[in-house]
Amino acid sequence: MIELGLHTDNWRTLSGSFEMACESAVKYGLEHVEFSAIHGQYFITAMGYDPSISLQSNPRALRRYLESKGLKVSQMDGSFPMMGPEGSSFGVQYAQQTIRYAAELDCPMVDTVDGALEIPGMTKDDVFRITCDNYRQILPWAEDYNVIVNVEPHGPYTSDGDFMERLFEYFESEYLRFNMDTGNSFIAGLDPVEYIKRFRKYLTHAHIKDVSEGLASALRGEETGIAVSEVPVGGGVNADNIKKCIEFLKETDWSGGVSIECYGSDENTRASVEFMRSII
Repeated sequence: MIELGLHTDNWRTLSGSFEMACESAVKYGLEHVEFSAIHGQYFITAMGYDPSISLQSNPRALRRYLESKGLKVSQMDGSFPMMGPEGSSFGVQYAQQTIRYAAELDCPMVDTVDGALEIPGMTKDDVFRITCDNYRQILPWAEDYNVIVNVEPHGPYTSDGDFMERLFEYFESEYLRFNMDTGNSFIAGLDPVEYIKRFRKYLTHAHIKDVSEGLASALRGEETGIAVSEVPVGGGVNADNIKKCIEFLKETDWSGGVSIECYGSDENTRASVEFMRSII
């Protein structure tokens, strides 16, 4: 069964709060949300202008709030870039503490990514070695807390299918899995349908993101990731790929959560939910 939800990050560019995002999920009859974690404090979030959650906040209070709204968390987004030396310094602890927090919410998985650019002066083999060292420190936490760690295509390493396949095969762990992103894979110049097919055996969650015609013309093949789509899901040039991805998941009896990622205006959210329901 495919479970439809939304990412609260859709409200970041609107300077919207976590509560605003959750109210929208309730308004459109969704049962799942995904949100980004902050390892520390961010004053903009504290003032109510950002939809992320600090890992220093009380997870049980958050759980009560979500239960009062009839919402569950499909995934926590702990996406400090994991590849390379900064991943060692910051990404490991970021992911570890996100895992701890997720367990308090009965959230089954945590998302991780790489950065937007290749690391200067390092070969892919260098980066791969450090990446394995980083995930090797995270996976014992995942196992102890029974929380899956996902890897999402969002940068030059995760958009490299051979790099991703090598990473999954290196560990062959039920706790290291794949979060598909239809928008990031498309903007990177990949075929989202072929990418999701390639990593279907590892797939546990997905971000559903369309791409506007203007953005695709300007950046496809030049960038590897975008935060959210400025057009509703189904309203861009990636709509047909999204349909084919969902059809493939249905044909292969896949079950899991998918998060809508689009600019969080009421009209965009409504149109995205309607489109996704029509194909799910």
